[in-house]
Amino acid sequence: MVIEVPAEPGETVRKHLWSYLWSSNSAWGASEALWWVLLARSREERILVVNRATAMRVVGLAVGGVASTGVAAVPPAAAAAADHPTVDWWPCPSYSDAAIRTQGISDKQIPQFRAQMKRLECGRVSVPLDYRRPNGRKISIAITRLGAVDNKRRLGSIAYLTGGPGKAGFLAPLTYVTLKNKESARLNDRYDLIGIDPRGVNYSTQSTSTRCGIPGADPNNPGPGTEKPGLPTKASAKKSYDAQVSSNRSCGRSDPAFLGQLTSMNVVRDLDRVRAALGEPKLNLYGASQGVWFGLMYRSMFPGRAGRAFLDSVPPPWTRHRVDKSGNVTADAAERNFARMAAWLARRHATYGLGTTAAQVRAAVLKLRRDYDRHPKKFADMKNSVDGVTIALLAGKTSPDWSRAGQALAELRHATGPTAPPTVKEMFGAEPAKPVPGAPEILNITMHRATKCNEDFSRLSFSRAWADYWKRLKRDPVTGRAFGPAVPCAGWPLPAQELRFQRGEAPLVLSGHRYEQATAYEWTRQTQRAVGGEIYTVDDDVHTSALSVPECAADIVTYFNTGRIDRGCKGVRPPA
Repeated sequence: MVIEVPAEPGETVRKHLWSYLWSSNSAWGASEALWWVLLARSREERILVVNRATAMRVVGLAVGGVASTGVAAVPPAAAAAADHPTVDWWPCPSYSDAAIRTQGISDKQIPQFRAQMKRLECGRVSVPLDYRRPNGRKISIAITRLGAVDNKRRLGSIAYLTGGPGKAGFLAPLTYVTLKNKESARLNDRYDLIGIDPRGVNYSTQSTSTRCGIPGADPNNPGPGTEKPGLPTKASAKKSYDAQVSSNRSCGRSDPAFLGQLTSMNVVRDLDRVRAALGEPKLNLYGASQGVWFGLMYRSMFPGRAGRAFLDSVPPPWTRHRVDKSGNVTADAAERNFARMAAWLARRHATYGLGTTAAQVRAAVLKLRRDYDRHPKKFADMKNSVDGVTIALLAGKTSPDWSRAGQALAELRHATGPTAPPTVKEMFGAEPAKPVPGAPEILNITMHRATKCNEDFSRLSFSRAWADYWKRLKRDPVTGRAFGPAVPCAGWPLPAQELRFQRGEAPLVLSGHRYEQATAYEWTRQTQRAVGGEIYTVDDDVHTSALSVPECAADIVTYFNTGRIDRGCKGVRPPA
């Protein structure tokens, strides 16, 4: 089942997703998914882009098995049967202007988008559902390719690895690279750009029998996020936790043969079959968020086939991942970044009236959070009440949204109703847009949940989750309310699987954002200690922003063209 969420989802859907992802401590995956959902950012692509005018005959894919928890090595004889993947090229989809807009493309850019779609090739690559059974059931991976502009000086292919997990990548060569800015577009001068829909996402094979909707969005499945506004009671939190357990069990048991194969390791194995099908001896990699894991594991599992890699916003390099642990790091980073926001607001006291020092701003916002938890407000023109979670969400905004967040906080200090203050309504009360027929999927909730939970070794009991929640709220009193006591993988019925990270010889750049919360900067240094590589520091707090900033994008292009790169860039600047 694919949950198609509107490009600008309403507050009800936002709350369910917030609880399922952010409040569930789903760490960077949650942050990235909610970057889109909660801020109503553009929808992403879900088709994989890989193609050429003619399908190339491919040789030499050794689907060598990698022994890991729950994943057996592939016998040599079985691997030999899968040695020659090919691309099944098919006509690329055509999109209406409305569908194109859902991808974050402005009206001004639509002619450019259509012109580049004429250059885009679309295809599918067959892969085993279960690599332990290479001659068993096959699924297809949708890919796209945007051929190098300067084919005479072509250096190879760069695969764009999306995050989520569960984000579509079909249109990534366009929406994430060539249409971002003039500097990022230069990546396509000497490289083919490859887009990939991971298994279970968008145009790639999905399960037709799963029961994995958004918990709480279905009135017959009241999941997390349905409790009354204000601080949760132990009873309401337990009810929410039990609903999450029930939802996870229903989802995981609905199609375990398929869902159990939605793992990062298998996405990486699929990636190598795509490489072979394209006839590339080596594959260069650009990964963002969870796509960083894909890039690191590709270097670990297929070291001789990895070219240059630039990996932006680095998750933790833990082979036995725990979403409770990563969620705590994310929450602490959000509280730290609020200190920067408080200092920014203090310098603009005349505008926002929250205090003339960072300490005064912090005290004012903390008081506001506690007041709204004690006395939530229901505005006549907003479906949901405003409580401490709303204040915590505003305090956790990244720098591009500090102006709006500051205005909303100022409005809420004096709000008396009956209607919501204008900025608050703009940020939290938007009505959902109607789905656009033919628009590509941006995030597949089923793949997100299955992959996240298949790789989570925490799966906390309620008593442990409840205790951790209060410790976190004490440690992070301003922003901690945004990270609720629910546990995203509680009750997940399929076994947890280890990840694989090893040092490699292929060139590697790890791009960390100094003030980011979704993937904390400390994880970049931890990853370098674990696998090597160079660190490239982006001096901002914006998740996966490197390719979006022309100054940073120019460095990335230089790296892929020459192997050399500076030590960092300024990144996204806070508002003036």
